[in-house]
Amino acid sequence: MIEKGKVPEIQVGIFSAKEICFTLNSSFIEKKSGALFSGKWVAGLSGVKVVLRNESIKHEMEAPVYLVPADHSDSSFTLQAVTIGVDFHWQRKEDQVFRGSLRLITGDNMITAVNILPVEDYLISVISSEMRATSSEEFLKAHSVISRSWLLAQIEKSKKIKSEGKKYNAVTINDNEIVRWYDREDHQNYDVCADDHCQRYQGITRASSPAVEKVIMETYGEVLTFEGSICDTRYYKCCGGMTEQFENVWEPVRHPYLQGIIDNSAPVEGFSTDLTKKEGAEKWILENPEAFCNTTDQKVLSQVLNDYDQETNDFFRWKVVYTQQELSDLVKLRTGNDFGIITDLIPLERGVSGRITRLKIEGTLKTMILGKELEIRKSLSKSHLYSSCFFVEKAITLDGTKFILHGAGWGHGVGLCQIGAAMMGSKGYTYRQILMHYFIGATFEKLYHK
Repeated sequence: MIEKGKVPEIQVGIFSAKEICFTLNSSFIEKKSGALFSGKWVAGLSGVKVVLRNESIKHEMEAPVYLVPADHSDSSFTLQAVTIGVDFHWQRKEDQVFRGSLRLITGDNMITAVNILPVEDYLISVISSEMRATSSEEFLKAHSVISRSWLLAQIEKSKKIKSEGKKYNAVTINDNEIVRWYDREDHQNYDVCADDHCQRYQGITRASSPAVEKVIMETYGEVLTFEGSICDTRYYKCCGGMTEQFENVWEPVRHPYLQGIIDNSAPVEGFSTDLTKKEGAEKWILENPEAFCNTTDQKVLSQVLNDYDQETNDFFRWKVVYTQQELSDLVKLRTGNDFGIITDLIPLERGVSGRITRLKIEGTLKTMILGKELEIRKSLSKSHLYSSCFFVEKAITLDGTKFILHGAGWGHGVGLCQIGAAMMGSKGYTYRQILMHYFIGATFEKLYHK
């Protein structure tokens, strides 16, 4: 488990490709051979070996190749054409610059670039990558604590799974149902990935600011714990007014600090808080309940959301419309199952936030049940539906049947709502008050000091 008093190093999987182009902006030493490398290189495969080449030299090496800075105080490397926002509407490629070491590993006939660096250096980048450094200091502090806690909790979880010798199973498939969640099964050879699947990490490409470095130093080594274990502090963009329980989104494990809460300082009048029922969920989604994340404050939103996140502003309440044929074609493409013409989408179970956890899709050729929430979101959109908190209206028009999805929130809804937390910070709440709002019963602990 995490050794108290010592700053952990972590391994971040940046991206995989047949070839990886990179530039060593200072001198690096290959750990096994002791060879010195700098400048521009291309990494490719020759059988099971890694080939590093430039305009004049070619090295064939056993994997993994481990390049360590000769001088850790002033070194960096650049990875070319890194894909960010994988499968989301803002997906694009960019060159990214990283501190720390570069490890090149192989698998599935691909090379993966892994960045190895201390946790606190990683966090400076995450806070700068996940949001603007101009966010309120208390919000940045809150995010520093949960980003650190989440990361270290995942490392502990991976070690526990490995020590128990159990296969982590995140899917159940039969002829009538697919239940799947997306979590630890993707990352066997490093701790976390660099994209939104884990935490958005873009090295020092997004320049950090004195404000970010200040909050990292002021919360240095601080995590949330519950009954002696580091909390699995999940977060997302917008809860839509109510947060979700962990076990409704991921594995069936109850975390008392990850339960459904109203994202408001007081109960919301005029609404049922039982959003597991059809009537309560539909009224909640259709109307406009007061919530920290129910805001149009562009000053706060522009601080929290990067430019490409601001390409979408309908995060609290949203609507998607499909013709019957569009929906049938989309679901066939995304699930690989031919339902024929889809005749109905029927929510069978909802979590406490109103998010659908089991959805029946009825078609002229096939009927199946899908779950959990991300499987539903992936199946009903070319990228990801904003959330699974929606209800379906079928409209009969002159042009045929249309399926209208009325929805709420952006993301899985478990843990901290970033827009809600940012609004709390702007209203004067301290970072500890923000975290106690979203993680009921958790406590603060320093694992190590500067």
